Amino acid sequence: MGTAKVAVIGAGAWGTALAKSISEKGYPTVIWCRRVDQATEINSARTNSRYLGDVKLPESLSATGDIEEAADGKEFMILAVPSLYLLGQVKRLLNAPSVREGQTSIAVITKGFLPSPFGPRLIIDTLEDYLPGFYKGRLVYVSGPSHAEEVAQGKITGLIAASRSARESIRFRYLLKGKSLLVFSSLDVRGVQVAAAVKNVIAIAFGVLDALKTEKGGTDSGGVRDVFGDNTGSLLLAAGLNEIQTLGLAMGATHAETFTSIAGVGDLDVTCRSIYGRNRRFGREIIEKRILDPYENIDGLIAGIDGLGYLPEGIAACKYANCLQEKHKLKMPVCSLVYRILNKELSAENALNNYLNKLR
Repeated sequence: MGTAKVAVIGAGAWGTALAKSISEKGYPTVIWCRRVDQATEINSARTNSRYLGDVKLPESLSATGDIEEAADGKEFMILAVPSLYLLGQVKRLLNAPSVREGQTSIAVITKGFLPSPFGPRLIIDTLEDYLPGFYKGRLVYVSGPSHAEEVAQGKITGLIAASRSARESIRFRYLLKGKSLLVFSSLDVRGVQVAAAVKNVIAIAFGVLDALKTEKGGTDSGGVRDVFGDNTGSLLLAAGLNEIQTLGLAMGATHAETFTSIAGVGDLDVTCRSIYGRNRRFGREIIEKRILDPYENIDGLIAGIDGLGYLPEGIAACKYANCLQEKHKLKMPVCSLVYRILNKELSAENALNNYLNKLR
C-alpha cells in the first residue's frame, strides 16, 4: 500500500482506468474531469459511465473539476488529456505550486504529436518547453498495448515507462505495476512516442480494410473488395510497422528494438485488431457509415471532431505524420493513403487499391 498522493489529469477511459488501478493499490488518487457532472458521478455513483460503462471505481479515487486543486501537493501526476487539448491544460497546471517548483514527478500517457511554429513535435519535447526547467530530462512517457476497458477489468497488460531519467522511469514503474499491470523501463523516449502516435494512423487504415473485406462483392473504380482478407490485414500491419520505425529513427529513436517491443509491434497489433480500438472503429465507419461525408477535408474533420461522439487520436496524428514525412523526406505510403482519405482526395477504396497495386 502506498502513501504518495497521485493526480491523474484527464478522465477519459485510459486516464480513469489507470487512476482506478493506482488507487486500488492504496494510493490516495484524484482525477481531474473537464466536466463537473462527470466528477459528480465518479464521487457519488463510483462510475464513469461515458467512458467505462458500469465499471465500479474504488472509494480511494476522488474526482474534481478544479485542475489546480487536483495537481497541487501531489508526488506523482499523470497527464491523460487528449493531444488536441493537452497544451492548454498544461499551461493551467503551472499555477499549482508543487508543479511550479518541480516537486511533482510527471508522466504522460497522451498519444500523438503537438503543433508548433516549427512544425509537429513530440509531446515530451514540447512539454519540456512549457514546464519549469526542473523537468528537463525527467518527464516519463508511458505506453504499450493497453486498452482501458481491459485494464479496468484487471486483464494482464504490459506497459513501458520511458524516460531519459532512469530514476523517474523506475519510480513510475513501481507506482503503476500491480497484479495485472506489468511495467518495464526504457530510455528510448522518442521511439516510444513515435510508435504510440503513428500506430493510431495505421489502425485507421486497418479499420478501412476490415470494413471493406466484410462487404463482399462491392466495387469502386474496379476495386474488388472480396479479395481483401486476414492475410491482407497482416500485410498492412507489417507495412505500417516499417513506417513507424522509419519515422521513429528519423526523429531520434535510440533503440531499434523499441519497434519490436510491446511499445511498437505490441501496441500496433492490439490497436488494429481489438474491438475496443477507437481508430479502428473510425476506419470502419468511413466505409460503413460514410462518416467523412459532412467534412470538406482533414482540417474540417479535426475542427469538428467533437461531433464524432468519440475521439480517434489518429486523425490529428495523420495530419502531423504527413508533415513529418515531408520534412524528413521519407516514404510512408500507408500514412499517406490515410491522409488522402481523410483529406477527401481519394475514396477509401481507391486509396487502398492504389496502394496495393503499387506493391504488385
